[in-house]
Amino acid sequence: MEMLSEKKCVPCEGGVDPLTPDEYKPYLDMVEHWTVIDDKRIEREFSFQNFAGALAFVNEIGKIAEEEGHHPDIFLHDYKKVKASLWTHAIGGLSINDFIMASKIDRITMIE
Repeated sequence: MEMLSEKKCVPCEGGVDPLTPDEYKPYLDMVEHWTVIDDKRIEREFSFQNFAGALAFVNEIGKIAEEEGHHPDIFLHDYKKVKASLWTHAIGGLSINDFIMASKIDRITMIE
């Protein structure tokens, strides 16, 4: 299977079903630090040394989200923690785009 971080998000306008647990399991295995919530979204929390590091990370996620056209919910809290939450709004659940974005977000943390 091709690395998720090498794929590109494809616009989703709805009309397709969200991935089932059997369908998303192989992708979840590829983004091992992410957790499925209610079979509808994936989340991961990141911790940084300070607010500046957390904010820089949020900005990097924003750049990738704009490039991919797939936008996560991002929560900066407790001054140095960031929670990213991904799902495909148009279908009300998970699509491959969510796992592609998760993989790309994970790559940011490898560079830090």
